[in-house]
Parts: sequence; structure tokens; C-alpha cells
Amino acid sequence: MEEVDAALFDTICEQHAGAAAFSIKAVGCIREPIWAIKTEILAQMDAKSTPLLRRFICTPACALVFLIVPCLHGQNNPSPPAASDAPAPTASSTARDVSLRLLPINILHDQKNIWLFPGQLAKGRHWLPTVAVVATTAGLIAADPYVESAFNRTTAFRGFDRAFSSKVTGDEIIAIPTALYLFGLGSRDSYMQKTALFAGEAIFDSEVIREAMNSLTTRLSPSDVASQKVYSDTFFRSRIHSGSSFPSAHTIAAMSIATVVARRYSKHRWVPWAAYGFAGAVGFSRLTLLAHFPSDVFLGGALGYAIARYGVLRDH
Repeated sequence: MEEVDAALFDTICEQHAGAAAFSIKAVGCIREPIWAIKTEILAQMDAKSTPLLRRFICTPACALVFLIVPCLHGQNNPSPPAASDAPAPTASSTARDVSLRLLPINILHDQKNIWLFPGQLAKGRHWLPTVAVVATTAGLIAADPYVESAFNRTTAFRGFDRAFSSKVTGDEIIAIPTALYLFGLGSRDSYMQKTALFAGEAIFDSEVIREAMNSLTTRLSPSDVASQKVYSDTFFRSRIHSGSSFPSAHTIAAMSIATVVARRYSKHRWVPWAAYGFAGAVGFSRLTLLAHFPSDVFLGGALGYAIARYGVLRDH
């Protein structure tokens, strides 16, 4: 790849990062340039680079993640008014902090609130969104056999499936908060570092719930029953408790990250589009890959959003 002036590259990155992040997988015409980017990054990495870091940029999309994240530097949401102009903060209005030291405490507090959520329902709170999510999930469970059988009969998404394979999206889910933290650390951008930690906190919180639900429901995935082409009666039949189908692990993690990033950088119009676009593409890939049913994906997305928005970022 030809050398590009650093200042010019930064300008181009700032102007076009949103469009690139949103369309990297959907539009195949930029595959060759991204492969060139990946090759250049690997060539410049010294021998002491960790294998884990090399794995994160082993795909073109992960290379793009590590190139776009620096464009967020200095673009955090505007700071609150100065102390002299703003009213004194109250316990309910002060945003919760996060750090490597505070992370375990925050997670324990989150888990307490999550598992005590039925108590909030007993007090008559949050009934409308809860009923909406449960009703939609139930409707999708009824429609799952018909929708997933259609995906089983088509080969129209082969290219999409290669771009959004389970391994690729799994690497990307790890790469996004990792890149945020590393670049935040290197550029002394505490806001970016905290965004990465909030994203990690949201992933951990959502994965605990997902693991518990997987173990309780032990649902077969569409690929498990694709040969028989019988997509009904899939609950409580999987021999795999951890990693069964209901809800989707990839979707809940992707939506958790997307919600944190979109909320933390909400003042920049392209960021929510890119973040939620990525999460939506990951969710759709679970259907085309026959990895999950529509109800698995919907519930994973709903839980990931709710945990990140109203659990991790509840004071933000």
C-alpha cells in the first residue's frame, strides 16, 4: 500500500469513517483496499506484538476497526456545564464512574439489579416494555419454524455469511472494546477508555444472563435440526447447556457494545448508525448461518440493549 501523508489520512478518516464502518460488510467493492490495509498493519507490527493483538486484525473488518477507532479521539460528548453555571449534582444525577478497579464492584451491583428485576415488576414498574418484549418473543417463537425453513432453502447469503461468519463476528466483538481501550490509553483519552470499560461491563453482565437462559432452555439451533427440516419442538432438547440457542450470544454481546458506544458518542450522527448497523448485521447473520432462530436473535438484542442502557449506563 502506498504511503499516505498522515494529516491527509486523518482528515479522510474523520470524514468517511461513519460510512465505511456502516457499509464495510454490506458493500463488497471495498474488500481489496481493506485487505491492503490489513497487510500493511501486519507488516508494520514488530516481533514483540502479542498474538492476541494480531488475531484481532486478522480480518479486514478488524483492521478497519483499529483504523476507525482513533477517529473518535477527542469526539466525546460535550462536557457538562462548568460548576459555577450548573446546579449542584444530586445522588440521582451524578453519573457512575468506571475504572479497572471499580469494574468488579460495578458488575456485582449490576447483577444485583438484574436478578432483582422481578421485584420491580411486583411493584408495578416497567410492565409495558416487559410485556412488549415477552409478547414479541412469543410471537417469533411461533413463527420460527416457518422463517428458518426459508433460510435453509436459500443460498442467496453465501457471500454475506463468509463476511459475517461466527469467527469473524466473534473477533470483531472482542476487537471493538479492545481497540477503544488501547487507543484511549495511548492517546490519554479517558473518555474513550471508560467507554471501553463500560462496553466490557455490559458484555459481562449480558453474558451472565445469556448463560443462565441457555442452561435453562437448552434449545437446539436451526443447524441441529436442518437435516430433518423439522424446526418445531426445539426447547429442552440440546445436550449442550452452555451455548445453546436461546438467546443468541453473538447478538446480545454485539448489541451491548453498540448501545454503549452509540450512547457515549451520541452527539456524532454517524456513530449510532454504525454501531447499531453492526449489531443488526451480526444478528441477521445468525439467521442466515442457521445458528439461531429469529426469537433467539430478537431476545438477545432486546436484552443486550436493556442491560447496557438501563443497567450499565443507567446514570448517564
